Amino acid sequence: MKLSGERDLFRRKPRSYNLLFVLLGLNIAVVIWAVSTLQGIQTGDVETWFAATPTATRAPSSYLQEGIAAFETGDLQVAINAFQDALAVDPENVAVLTDLARIQTYSARLLTPGQQVARLEEARINIDRAVELGPLDSNAHAVRALALDWSASIAAENADQRQDYLIEAGQAATRALQLDPQNVLALAYQAEVLIDQQQWVQAEQTALEALDRDPNLMDTNRVYALVLESTGAYSAAIEYYKEAARINPNLTFLYISIGQMYRQLLLYDEALDYFDQAASINETLGIGDPLPYIAIAKTYSREGQFFAAAINAERAIAIDPENPDVYGQLGIIRFRARNYEGAIPVLQCAIEGCVAAENAEFGTTVTSLPLAPGSLEYYLTYSSVLAAFGICDSAEPLFVEVRELFPGDAISMAVIAENQAIIDGFRAQDACKTISDVLVDN
Repeated sequence: MKLSGERDLFRRKPRSYNLLFVLLGLNIAVVIWAVSTLQGIQTGDVETWFAATPTATRAPSSYLQEGIAAFETGDLQVAINAFQDALAVDPENVAVLTDLARIQTYSARLLTPGQQVARLEEARINIDRAVELGPLDSNAHAVRALALDWSASIAAENADQRQDYLIEAGQAATRALQLDPQNVLALAYQAEVLIDQQQWVQAEQTALEALDRDPNLMDTNRVYALVLESTGAYSAAIEYYKEAARINPNLTFLYISIGQMYRQLLLYDEALDYFDQAASINETLGIGDPLPYIAIAKTYSREGQFFAAAINAERAIAIDPENPDVYGQLGIIRFRARNYEGAIPVLQCAIEGCVAAENAEFGTTVTSLPLAPGSLEYYLTYSSVLAAFGICDSAEPLFVEVRELFPGDAISMAVIAENQAIIDGFRAQDACKTISDVLVDN
């Protein structure tokens, strides 16, 4: 077939006046479209061509999937961020609030004592909101028991506050089981509360019941291990902590617990191996967590290997150079190594705080760490160093703080009394010094 581009002979040629009518119709249609479009823009029913393209909103489920995946890999901070993003989209989702509070509670174990208080407060706020929105939700009450119990474990100097937390935690666990008697996590958390209430027999029975009901949960194994640990059965506790770690292999606080059990048994090589595993998991995930290195440093310190201990403590500071807890740990290691002059600057940064110019060794500003159970050892150690050198004006305010906050702690009172006697001797001889005097002399 020849394709010449010529018009088909069998097609009728349109007449010219028909073309005029077509053009006129098109013009009218354009005018109508333009008028209607302009009215739509003015009323907001139609957007202009140049209006910004709406940004798609992620569904809460996508954040939840991200959070669950991060939790399973052990990156608890990423998991927390994802659940918080989900709440931003759906702020009254009880399940999301509950899971967020649970992960926040776990994550407190990965923080130094000064940071744990704030993290657990966040967990309590979220789980209280979950219970408020879902008063009949058994899981919400169960996680509330967990958050309150862990808060009691690190409660500040106020013994009444600790007791209040434990009472509330017990009530929350009981309520969770009333709402759902088959809630195994609620049973496990109830056992954990009973441990802290020192009801050993009932705690063991409850933990065993939870473990029998579901031996494949991380928490049922973890809590039973905690029961065994609390009764000094460290070897048996290790096996259940290991099972918990097998179920959730990337939760580094489980490896820290295993290492601590080995350290209690004086099996230092095994302890170091598990602390190193925790550090390796963090390194793989890109998590800057100083705690495994602090645990390693403490282990070397117990072995009398103070040089290795100091190296690991300094590495912890390199990871978190503004954290006063880490400075306190390094100060204790140097004190035990009898490097008293070296202990003074880092303990001073931990307890009094320091600006970058004062922190000659690490060059970072550090905020002071308030006196609390988690920091008491730092205060006692610092007061002992200051007393030994006769740094009277810096030592005596520490004596006052410890006496006010821990009047019933016999060991602390004995240390302070001994340090006070030393300071009194320096004052009697008019031989008191300043920190600058000591550091310059040495």
